[in-house]
Amino acid sequence: MDSRKDRYYSRNVCGVSTVEFFWGLGFPIVLESTFLQLFLKSLGASSLLIGSVPFLLIIGISCFPLFASYYSRNYRRKRPLVIACHLAAAFMVLAFGIVLLVVRDAASILVLFLVFYALFSISLGLCIPIWLNYLVRIFSEAKTVPGLGYMMMFQNIGKIISSLFILKMVEKYAFSPVSSAWVFMLTGLVFALGAISFLLTKEELDPDDPEPDDTSFVQHIRESFGDIAANRQFLLFLAADLDFYVILTVFSFYANYATGFYGVAPAIAAGLFVACIYGGSITVNILLGTMDLLSLKQKFILSKFVTLALLCLLVFFPSAPAFFVISFMLGFVRAIRNVVYPPSVKRFAARTDATPYFSMAPVLTLPFAAGYPLLFGKMLDYLAWLQQDSYRLLFGISAFIILITLYLSFQVDYSSGRN
Repeated sequence: MDSRKDRYYSRNVCGVSTVEFFWGLGFPIVLESTFLQLFLKSLGASSLLIGSVPFLLIIGISCFPLFASYYSRNYRRKRPLVIACHLAAAFMVLAFGIVLLVVRDAASILVLFLVFYALFSISLGLCIPIWLNYLVRIFSEAKTVPGLGYMMMFQNIGKIISSLFILKMVEKYAFSPVSSAWVFMLTGLVFALGAISFLLTKEELDPDDPEPDDTSFVQHIRESFGDIAANRQFLLFLAADLDFYVILTVFSFYANYATGFYGVAPAIAAGLFVACIYGGSITVNILLGTMDLLSLKQKFILSKFVTLALLCLLVFFPSAPAFFVISFMLGFVRAIRNVVYPPSVKRFAARTDATPYFSMAPVLTLPFAAGYPLLFGKMLDYLAWLQQDSYRLLFGISAFIILITLYLSFQVDYSSGRN
């Protein structure tokens, strides 16, 4: 079966790379976004409200994958589902841009943003497990990491192009409602183009696909949870992977830390910081992705050490030049996670259709994933009198959490797969 998949390796690399290039053009606006936090700040949003953005994202991508797992289980061909879910997410961003052209009241814009971002997050929640399973499905095990490396490299090229565009746009128009509306509408359109580009890929049916079943939703979830609860190595991997949510939280606040206390211009934070983030990502895509240096476990552990280093810079050596290095390192660790996560889940799942594992994993990590960014934002508001020291304190607590995940990552046994 792997040899049949390898026949279409180049075609599938080109297809998913085209998809991710278009989505990369839009990501700096709505995900891992300094633009978004600065846009909200310009409307008078509090730190708690800004913290609610990753909260909504995490709720969407944690709870709704359960429905994706259930409703996709009897579809042997996953490509139509992948396209439909991507188009739904694209429509939410496009619709918010259109609404933003009409509404002028800042308070109303904030409410509408939260509504549309919640719907966007739900769409992603339905999309991500099916998409991840599709990626590990169309590539053979031996070529999954290089294939994902090429894919993510093109995504990050799109991100760099977009971040430079954002820099010029913010310099010229700041965060005016009209200019921001056009940015969101263009983002929705390029997301839609990316979704359609899945038609370029070739999906091979796997002879080991599970037979159709007519179990109820509750029974499906119960069986999936029971299977995962018995998989000790997978649970250990999830605990060691909690640093991903720490990084999401740092993404949500470090630009305001830089612009508020260290003289960094908002246009620089919205544009050049993001370019540095994606420069770090491309470095990983080449070295650890397409060249496939280091094992999965070594890559996993490396990400913890780099995260510790960037948090130390944020706590002890914050300065305008340091934030460019920190941005590069944020992109570096985020890209490692993107390369490591899908094949790791596939390996520990030890099954042809790993969609239930991709769906259940975010549910199990939900309390920490949703709670940490909200708590971070609430504490920033509560400790505002400390000014920059409030950020330092919370970044220091984050470093302690990373130390725990580093210890756990050494305990994960990649050689055994599932036990």
